[in-house]
Amino acid sequence: MIKKGVKVKILTGKDKNKEGEVIEIDRKNTRAKVKGINIVKKHVKTTKEKKGGIVSKENFIHLSNLINMEEKNKQEAKK
Repeated sequence: MIKKGVKVKILTGKDKNKEGEVIEIDRKNTRAKVKGINIVKKHVKTTKEKKGGIVSKENFIHLSNLINMEEKNKQEAKK
C-alpha cells in the first residue's frame, strides 16, 4: 500500500525508473506527489505577501504508475 513517507519507483512517464518519497496523497483522485518527481513550472501572481514569478514544483502522479519499493524488496527476499 502506498502512503505518505513510503519510497516508491516510477513505472511510466518522463521520470521512468526514478525513485522518490511520497510527500502527499490524494485518495479521492487516486494520485500521489513524489519528492523531486514530475516537476512542473507554475506561474504565480504577485501578492502583498509573496513575490510572483515562475515556480517549479511537484505535480500529482496516478497511483497505478508507482510501485512500493519496500514491498518489492520484501517479495524478493522471500524468493
